[in-house]
Amino acid sequence: MSTEENPAAAPRSLAEALRGRDDVSLAALLRSRPDLITPVPTDLTQLATRAGTRASVVRALERLDRFTLQTAQALAIASEPATYDELLGLMAGDDGDPAVSAALPHALGTLREQALVWGGDDRLRLVRTARELLAPSPQHPSPTGLGPTVREAGAGISPGRIQEILTTAGLPSTHDSVSALDALTGLFDDPERMSALLDQAPSESVEVLERLVWGPPYGQVTADPAPRLRWLLDRGLLLPTAPGTVVLPREVALRLRAGRAHRTTEPVPPPVEAAAAHRPQMVDATAAGQAYTALATVEELLKDWHEGGPGVLRAGGLSVRDLKRTAVALDVPEPVAAFWVELAYAAGLLASDGEADERYAATPAYDEWLERPAGERWARLATAWLAATRTPGLVGERDAKDRTLSALGPGLDRSSAPEVRHRVLALLAGLPEGAAPDTGSLLARLRWERPPRADRTGGGPGGGAPSPYARRTPAPPAEQARGAAARAGGSGAPGYPADGASAAGGDDDLRSRLARWTLAEAEMLGVTGRGALSSHGRALIGAPPAPRHTDPQTEPTGPGDKLPVHHRQAPAPPALSPAEQATAAAAAARLLDPLLPEPLDHVLLQADLTAVAPGPLERPLADMLGVLADVESKGGATVYRFTPASVRRALDAGRSAADLHAFLAAHSRTPVPQPLAYLVDDVARRHGHLRVGAASSYVRCDDDAVLNEILADKRAAGLGLRRLAPTVLAARTDPAALLEGLRAMGFAPAAESAEGDVLIARADAYRTPPRTPPEPVPDGPPVPDDTLLAAAIRAVRAGDLASTAPRKPVGGAAGGAPGELPRTSAADTLAGLQAAVLTNDTLWIGYVNAEGGASQRVIAPIRVEGGFVTAYDHTADEVRTYPLHRITGVAELAE
Repeated sequence: MSTEENPAAAPRSLAEALRGRDDVSLAALLRSRPDLITPVPTDLTQLATRAGTRASVVRALERLDRFTLQTAQALAIASEPATYDELLGLMAGDDGDPAVSAALPHALGTLREQALVWGGDDRLRLVRTARELLAPSPQHPSPTGLGPTVREAGAGISPGRIQEILTTAGLPSTHDSVSALDALTGLFDDPERMSALLDQAPSESVEVLERLVWGPPYGQVTADPAPRLRWLLDRGLLLPTAPGTVVLPREVALRLRAGRAHRTTEPVPPPVEAAAAHRPQMVDATAAGQAYTALATVEELLKDWHEGGPGVLRAGGLSVRDLKRTAVALDVPEPVAAFWVELAYAAGLLASDGEADERYAATPAYDEWLERPAGERWARLATAWLAATRTPGLVGERDAKDRTLSALGPGLDRSSAPEVRHRVLALLAGLPEGAAPDTGSLLARLRWERPPRADRTGGGPGGGAPSPYARRTPAPPAEQARGAAARAGGSGAPGYPADGASAAGGDDDLRSRLARWTLAEAEMLGVTGRGALSSHGRALIGAPPAPRHTDPQTEPTGPGDKLPVHHRQAPAPPALSPAEQATAAAAAARLLDPLLPEPLDHVLLQADLTAVAPGPLERPLADMLGVLADVESKGGATVYRFTPASVRRALDAGRSAADLHAFLAAHSRTPVPQPLAYLVDDVARRHGHLRVGAASSYVRCDDDAVLNEILADKRAAGLGLRRLAPTVLAARTDPAALLEGLRAMGFAPAAESAEGDVLIARADAYRTPPRTPPEPVPDGPPVPDDTLLAAAIRAVRAGDLASTAPRKPVGGAAGGAPGELPRTSAADTLAGLQAAVLTNDTLWIGYVNAEGGASQRVIAPIRVEGGFVTAYDHTADEVRTYPLHRITGVAELAE
């Protein structure tokens, strides 16, 4: 039986409406608004109260799509309670709109599911807090562009003036202002009488109404209004709200709008259009090439920081100078370098060492990561990127305190970043295979799913355009400030798409920038290729197989081919649990592995002391070649150059000249050039001829002429050298500084230990202590899983049953006012509990825990002994034991 047939069955409050829901409906509410069970409420009344708090309602409204939000805005200006037909009229207008009629039940169902609307179709009620937030007022304009009702606007008008308006409008006078305003409202709500009244209006007056009808509805008039305004004021079509200020009443505006609350409704989400199409094989190959480059870039970054990277700023993060040096070393722009640094940090491969002179370096996890297959290494980077809340695109901008945001520093976390990344990739997954999206349509879709703040507070697409009425009332200062922030322009960071958004913009501005950054970062990381989602990128987010074209006329044949914009959008992939994400990452790695180039075991040595690697090298070969030579250029083929310093570096690492000759001969497809062999032999001949140790430090050499040459060199003055013996020099500097000083003078000394053995310097020996990757900053409470939901609903229902059970006093002691703990003497409490054990009755008790927190509970006592009562607690839905001295009193439940 519906509430129309049985009005008594209609819920009288949100708590009663929630009480009538089944467990599935309550689970849907708690899943969509997880803040409601943090912590778990004691009963449904507390759940309803929490669902009506301002913070929770604002959070729920911010997560509505545009049409659902427009539905809530329409309910905010409808009568209370409203009927479904009234709401449909406000959304679809007098002429009706089939698309709106078809989409409205789903939007209303969403509002009901999230407990923002309650009641049957004949008595729809918007939660009071939501109505206060969305209803129009002078301080908070509505996106509908509507003003106050006739009754609200006319509350401050004198009774005599109201009667004059009635007479001029052709209505009979009344005895009081309330009935007069009701009569005026009836006139404006009547289409026929309203049309007859407007037919009499001068054209200039109609023009004024047309300027105000879509908002803002406020304007200013002088003490002696013009005739066109006087005609409207005399008939109540404009009503004064303050000296010199008039407003277009809501009923008049709705009649002029043909009943529509919004100028434009958007019941259907805008499709994401395909800007270009490419062959799927080309997309996967391009993405795989980018994925390989991503792995090589991260390795190169951490190899560059092997001996301890740049220092940590006092406030945390990487200095601008160090970021520039890193960008030069990686041969990328600074914002792109910031992205790779932040990605390595998010994946747990990079961290600070925590020492007094704190520096950044690779973590032990980096060594483990290097041993994994290439696909798995890429999957770790990609999953870390998806879940990271740190936003490298903000590096170089300023925070609220006008401090520059630095890479690896504080202030880069944005809790909405993971959600935006997942949503952008999900929308790409809905396009046909190989299709690259049109960025404008993608951003339009995201704005529909999460409308910008302007659409929630006024001035957005759902509301009216600014009225050209010459003397509009200025917006409140807060609105002006928001408008100024929205108008502030700026360019995006170099290396990222410029979007014209300033760093000082709000979350709405950031959401669009995050979407653009996601597209750029996904391309750099190899999740997409040529702008289209790759097969391994699709597997990474758990998306189903891509839709394919069946029309040969629209089948893409090459890059840049256009796709029809009316393709069917595939459903978005579901959110993945951690276990599902791990499975998806493994599947993505399996798809990527065959696409990556096979590493080579050889190079091509050339007579100009260079080596050309025609492709990726096997790791041992690449590591050794990185020590023996310097990288001169990168690309499809990497060019290495051999220098005396690089050869000495290999000798310092423990290699002998014979080892180097054997290595070059074994890994070169061309004969070892004679100049390279001479270079190795020449450096090796001089290497170790000098020995440096700690005395503070010393230099020893069997050739005293070499030591004489060092002492005579003016560049050695700062080393504090003095002769100890014909073959030994002592120095005031430490061994490391002495080594560097002698090398700068052109010598090739070797370091030795206290035992006289040559020390082998390994450039990749420094690591931080074990570090965990940074934890993402959550965007509110996490969505509860099914187990937690079931337990929470069971506890809430048990508590609600206990709290709503009727009670009666025991032993003549009153239970007290609602919400007050029952109070009985210790003797009566003990007697009541013992009697309940014998009769299997249920009691209502007051209980104070060890922390002093008081609560009411409904229990079924099982036994009373030793100063404790063991009972089944209906409130907690479990058996518990309570000390008798903490029970304030007992009361029986009524029949």
